[in-house]
Amino acid sequence: MKIRISHTTTYSYDSPVSYGLQQVRLTPPTDGNQTVIDWRMDIEGGKAELTCEDQYQNTCTLVQTHDNASQVAITVSGEIETHNPDGVYGKRYGPAPLWHYQQTTKRTEPGDGIAALSQLITNSAGDLAELHALSARILADVPYGKVPTTVTTTAEEALALGGGVCQDHAQIFIAAVRNAGIPARYVSGYLMMDDHADQDATHAWAEAHIEGLGWVAFDVSNGISPDERYVRLAVGRDSTDAAPVSGLWKGNAQEAVKVMLQVQQ
Repeated sequence: MKIRISHTTTYSYDSPVSYGLQQVRLTPPTDGNQTVIDWRMDIEGGKAELTCEDQYQNTCTLVQTHDNASQVAITVSGEIETHNPDGVYGKRYGPAPLWHYQQTTKRTEPGDGIAALSQLITNSAGDLAELHALSARILADVPYGKVPTTVTTTAEEALALGGGVCQDHAQIFIAAVRNAGIPARYVSGYLMMDDHADQDATHAWAEAHIEGLGWVAFDVSNGISPDERYVRLAVGRDSTDAAPVSGLWKGNAQEAVKVMLQVQQ
């Protein structure tokens, strides 16, 4: 399936900032599940300082805001051909060992709620039926959008609140799976919706490592394993590692963020 994407993130400041730097993970990789046909990044109000691979082999671009700028806009666009109908990413590994994905993080630290969920997993080698059952349980306990959360909400906090979005669902799943002894990781990317092209944000899902299969993806928010409608951008232990855009600025300004995103065939 060929998917066309246009994605603009605009940062506006109510007074000029003397310095700003954004770390951008918005370059999809070409791998066994997808092929990048064309992709470009355009920047207004700043410039790309450096592009490199991080410890997870994500492509990262550092974007510096022009001095005394009041706005910087980062636009990525292009076409991706996807080849993954079943959600299995497989036995493809980077420099980070599997045990690294068993380590907890601040956003995936298990508490009593996560510990209770992890009891649904009895096979530490990973079992598809158990993992799908866990995904369904999380969506039932944490309905999409029922309670507002933020980018800093932890898995345990979202579970206790009883609501969240794709970031929260993925991190709850990851925390529970890790607590059961299974490597798990966070994936950021795009999802082509069947009924509309315009979207408010990128998407996120989780991957668990199953012996014999390798990495297998679970989109808790939609109750499925990702298929050809999904484009992956970055991976990491949690949403911090795989954030599409993160950064800082120097000054007394207040920041406002606007996202314009289209994903379509």
